[in-house]
Amino acid sequence: MVEQAHRMQALTSAIFTQVDDMRKTEVAAGKDVITLSIGSPDLAPASHIIEALKNSADCCFNYGYTLSKGVPELLHAIANWYKNKFGVELNPETEIHSLLGSQEGLAHISLCLVNPGDVVLIPDPGYPIFSAGPLVAGAELYRMPLLPANNYLPDLNAIDQTILQRTKIMILNYPNNPLAATAPRSFLEQVVGFAKRYNILVCYDFAYSDLVFDGYRPDSFLSIPGAKDIAIEFNSLSKTYSMAGCRVGYVVGNARVIALLGRLKSNFDYGIFYPLQQAAVAALTGSQNCVAETAATYQRRRDIIVDGFADIGWKVDRPKASMYVWAPVPTNQSSFDFTVSLLKNAGVAVIPGSAFGVCGEGYIRLALVQPEPRLTDAVARIKKWLKP
Repeated sequence: MVEQAHRMQALTSAIFTQVDDMRKTEVAAGKDVITLSIGSPDLAPASHIIEALKNSADCCFNYGYTLSKGVPELLHAIANWYKNKFGVELNPETEIHSLLGSQEGLAHISLCLVNPGDVVLIPDPGYPIFSAGPLVAGAELYRMPLLPANNYLPDLNAIDQTILQRTKIMILNYPNNPLAATAPRSFLEQVVGFAKRYNILVCYDFAYSDLVFDGYRPDSFLSIPGAKDIAIEFNSLSKTYSMAGCRVGYVVGNARVIALLGRLKSNFDYGIFYPLQQAAVAALTGSQNCVAETAATYQRRRDIIVDGFADIGWKVDRPKASMYVWAPVPTNQSSFDFTVSLLKNAGVAVIPGSAFGVCGEGYIRLALVQPEPRLTDAVARIKKWLKP
């Protein structure tokens, strides 16, 4: 019998897989399930993005290998997008690298910097790749609790000095998945000083930079003075432009770290399919009306869930960003048991908070990835079940 490597023991998708298997069972039995579990956008990319992809795909010379760094047009488009949106100056040659989705870069960065036994600071709750990448690299994880009492920001002063002396990387993510929390600029400024003091690389996941509501505008971490000295930032076209399946992402920031990640990637794979890069250029350089429309759509969806839950006495925070609602379990059940009950009794699939870490227990995450009528139906089903 083939035995798995020891590093695989720490990797698990058990809860995500369990929830989806249960959902499939319900569907196979004839039940209509409203799926709010996996955060995969249900919206289509704008027409000018699709047109650029189609035109490039029609050219028979665009099917060869591409360099992992990215074509110059894409790198310059990313640089201009950052300058126009956040006032951040980036050198396309040294401070930008394309990725096969931002998750791929987050998975690999620890392999570039971490030796077995080094510490990586990760948020808890946090997206699973934040722990999976460091674990594969042999890192020791230190989980920073993100608690309501601290506005879902880590308490940096609570981390023991002996931990900080062994820390190589800190991973942060705002706007946040799964919490839908945001971070003020003052906190980001504190992190820059903290990271410089302890010689820690900050890996900032900024994938939800444009899914923002009510006039809120997040700061790029790189817009903080001195951040480039100690940070890289990951972003993606998946959510902003509804291109999740295209797997177009990028990392920007500290040139030395970008070069290390580029060296690793050049040994592992090639670059993004050329027509997809052309679609990405069209997304970043074309009309941004589609971005505003997408954000407005998610804001309406957010309001349906938050207001609908309030009507049945289920109080949840109204997030200023992301495509999620983070809700406390309204019954005396664990987050997993409530998720199972919700699926079986109301036909609504969500993810239990425990899937994102110990501090996620007692909550569920709902992804706003269904049209408004389906979300209204979901609220009605939940009301009928909780308030019969």
